[in-house]
Amino acid sequence: MKYIALDLETANPSMDSVCQIGLVRYEDGIITDEWSSYVDPQDYFSPTNISIHGISEDTVKGSPHFSSISEILNSKLEGQIVVSHSHFDRIALTRTYQKYSIASPACVWLDSAKVARRALKEFGTNGFGLKSLASALGFSFTHHDALEDAKAAAIVIEAARKKLGFSISELLDYTQKPISYQKSDRHELEPNPEGSLFGEVIVFTGALTVPRKEAEAMSSNAGCEVLGSVTKKTTIIVVGDQDITKLGGNDKSSKHRKAEELIQNGQPIRILGESDFIRLLKQAE
Repeated sequence: MKYIALDLETANPSMDSVCQIGLVRYEDGIITDEWSSYVDPQDYFSPTNISIHGISEDTVKGSPHFSSISEILNSKLEGQIVVSHSHFDRIALTRTYQKYSIASPACVWLDSAKVARRALKEFGTNGFGLKSLASALGFSFTHHDALEDAKAAAIVIEAARKKLGFSISELLDYTQKPISYQKSDRHELEPNPEGSLFGEVIVFTGALTVPRKEAEAMSSNAGCEVLGSVTKKTTIIVVGDQDITKLGGNDKSSKHRKAEELIQNGQPIRILGESDFIRLLKQAE
């Protein structure tokens, strides 16, 4: 009964800008291997991302490029069940393999957030962020360190597995089970409780390649609550791809700047480009 738990950190809003990787291997409820590495993303570091994880150009100076550690990573992930908390790390890893034109390892992904929502009923509709879950389970860790976050995701899996008496393979099937909640007739843009991104609160800004209403409808169907402005409730802001590359403060929209201000003050908001978000939606289907 074995699996790998993995987490990544990125240098900027582009999901292929991986700057740290951490993973742990669990066998029969015991850690048998752990591995982490800083990565030179060959890309810029956003002050916003630095404020979240504390990793900067100086931190990764002399660290390997992703292509230099891909063989090590492949040897650890190939043919394994790989746990990540939500789909973000899965997309980031896939995008980074594509960036370097390297074939990604064949593995089966298990979302620890989906497991928690089903196995730990008190987290069925809220509070299933990694930090909240770990705290409730009595696990103390340094959030936004890739290795520490990977261990926290594994703690969630172990708690669910022990509560249910399931093997890791049985947990994979279990994530397809409907979530218990009070059903109602859904209205347009009401978050889909069965969506893989349920609990995320999203705001769109900038020029999108798809009509805004279409983007909002897709997000709602994936479980997101759609807002028109950035607030303390916001967890994701999606920025048009052509806008996300603008680094000058006044070149960014007021929503983008507001999100960065909240992030600097400790608010957990993720900034994504439109193309990365579309990939995330497709993976969440």
